[in-house]
Amino acid sequence: MRFFATLESIINTSQPVEKIARFHDFYQNYQQGRILFEEAQMFKDLPHPSYAAICDIVPATTLPKRTSLSTAKGKAWLLHSIMHIEYSAIDLALEHACRFTGMPAEYYDDWLKVADDEIRHFLMLEEILQKLGYRYGSFPVHAFLFDVSHKCRDLLTRMAVVPRYLEASGLDASPLVIDKLRRIDDEASRMMIAALEVILEEEVDHVQKGDRWYRYACAQEGVDPSDYFDIVESVLPGARKPKAYVNVASRKRAGFSCDEIAVISSQPCEES
Repeated sequence: MRFFATLESIINTSQPVEKIARFHDFYQNYQQGRILFEEAQMFKDLPHPSYAAICDIVPATTLPKRTSLSTAKGKAWLLHSIMHIEYSAIDLALEHACRFTGMPAEYYDDWLKVADDEIRHFLMLEEILQKLGYRYGSFPVHAFLFDVSHKCRDLLTRMAVVPRYLEASGLDASPLVIDKLRRIDDEASRMMIAALEVILEEEVDHVQKGDRWYRYACAQEGVDPSDYFDIVESVLPGARKPKAYVNVASRKRAGFSCDEIAVISSQPCEES
């Protein structure tokens, strides 16, 4: 089984059940040392997201407004939107591993582990969604993460923008969602909270991995890591815009300095 060719094929797989089964088979073989790292090849950008066959993709600005979280449909819609991020993150982690050749073995270990985590997150949320009477594809989605990833074809930009900026934003969003669900306090909300708390804890590690390989790329290219926001803004203008809430503790655990946090937040932060 070849490393890059197999991963590219898995990324292109459109059905979640098949994608997940194929990855689990690949990952088991990888962990047992049965994968061949073939000669470097150029990763081919997908013309459309792998989920295009099962989801109705619309511009992010035209997504319908979600209904109240007090209703089953409102909870399902929220779950679906988080599931979609997790499903997108599966492909992104696999692409991190597939797009960049000649990296240290630990790099591939890291992103395949992340892909495995993202699959587990997706399946946890899917189980709850199905209990509410819905499935992945029941609601429209946007392709923002897919579109952004196409603008990040070098390692430095990819690590700065995807795990260290976009995924780190999830560290800020999750506690706010959990607080809203706690105020509802019904069975479905409690199940969602339990899943989101697991995801939040494990996403810290994912952002930390992004931080590690961002700094590796900086060292390789002679870039000062403090140029982080300049790099992100080259892809996402407005990245320095202050946020109403930042999960300072989780961001610090993931590798952010208080100076970086101060760019987007006035919340107290003390270096450890």
